[in-house]
Amino acid sequence: MRSMGTTIRIGERIIGIGQPVYVIAELSANHHQEFDQALEIVRAAKDAGADAIKLQTYTPDTMTIAAAGREFQIEGTIWHGRNLYELYGEAHMPWDWQPRLKQAANDLGLDLFSTPFDASAVEFLEKMDVPAYKLASFELVDIPLIRKMASTGKPLIMSTGMATLEEIDEAVQAARDAGTEEIALLKCTSAYPAAPEEMNLRTIPELSRRLDVPVGLSDHTLGIAVPIAAVALGACIVEKHITSSRAIPGPDSAFSLEPAEFKAMVEAVRTAEKALGEVKFGASQKENTEKIFRRSLYVVREMKSGEIFTAENVRSIRPGLGLHTRHLPEIIGRHAACDIARATPLKWEMVHSQ
Repeated sequence: MRSMGTTIRIGERIIGIGQPVYVIAELSANHHQEFDQALEIVRAAKDAGADAIKLQTYTPDTMTIAAAGREFQIEGTIWHGRNLYELYGEAHMPWDWQPRLKQAANDLGLDLFSTPFDASAVEFLEKMDVPAYKLASFELVDIPLIRKMASTGKPLIMSTGMATLEEIDEAVQAARDAGTEEIALLKCTSAYPAAPEEMNLRTIPELSRRLDVPVGLSDHTLGIAVPIAAVALGACIVEKHITSSRAIPGPDSAFSLEPAEFKAMVEAVRTAEKALGEVKFGASQKENTEKIFRRSLYVVREMKSGEIFTAENVRSIRPGLGLHTRHLPEIIGRHAACDIARATPLKWEMVHSQ
């Protein structure tokens, strides 16, 4: 049995529970068929604090076929009425760009890898020597493709949108059987955009517990609140689409973050992971200086030696320099061992033993 807390490594980064969240900027179709636009987004991702940039490697012919039948028309999404082949023609990134973008990303200190959609794309990406692979949610049931990627021995990140637990387990087992132990899963809701109430983020720690792999989030909601909540629940990876501007129309623009928003998300993720800390009780280092604001027992009226302690002359008040408040019942009714000035923190030596 594998031990809990499994990690994977991409480039110089170790990814898993207790490690910094690995933030992936998804470029997707936001290049709008302009190389300079793609390059601008790579640079923006770096400036925004991403750890990696992710591409998609396909052509219309590796995704589907040119056909006009109703089943090849998209319904019920932001791409309603579009033909699959035509949509992928608009959205795909030319393959000859990808080695150049990888070099640019690596020069900036970013990891760059891709989502291949068929065996030819895997072979192409192997020639690029990508450090990892990402499987899209819709391909989680493509077991031969999973085996092809896993056979490279490189880390494999798989999105789980729409998948049953049985389908996820089958995909993970196929990857392991084919040669990779470095597997991570991304909780994903395959709607574009996705509604927060459909995210079910509590699945993240459960997936990690059941399958003993690092789990993160591939997010298609609007805004940055959902990724932050995911990190609080243990997400080790956050993947989010990035665009230079939502004002530029494109297949993925509507649910992508602009650079300033992406940077705000990364900053919030870093704050959230710091806040998670560890299981710890008691005062923090900074709280130690605040203990004075706790309550303790104080003499609140001037007392003479031999005088009886009562609820009128001993009270629980701030600051916290006197005896613990738990001792009040045993103090009441006893006698003062000395004269005690008003506003004196009560100490045992001031109380006659019985």
